[in-house]
Amino acid sequence: MATSNDLLIKQRSVIEFLAAEGCSAANIHARMKTVYNKMCISDCAVRKWVRIFKGEDSRETTLRDRKRSGRPLFTSDTAHREKVDCMIRAHRRVKQKEIADEVGISK
Repeated sequence: MATSNDLLIKQRSVIEFLAAEGCSAANIHARMKTVYNKMCISDCAVRKWVRIFKGEDSRETTLRDRKRSGRPLFTSDTAHREKVDCMIRAHRRVKQKEIADEVGISK
């Protein structure tokens, strides 16, 4: 099953193709609604992407979302995991703050 990000990219591709053919945003949304049902993006989003693909919006026309700075969704590596596991096995009542300070990770 496709992830939600993959589904968005597919829908943006459909919008780009149909906008290039000259279809209106309302027509594109109606056609997409029959295919994607509840997973279809909103009419407002279709109109936004049609404007972008037709060049009426000054934004860049890429299908994928750009990388953004900020906190990563998750981090997990075996070195940190093993250190935390060893600390917990050595002292079951170790505090979360002590683990974070020792390993160098956030709480």
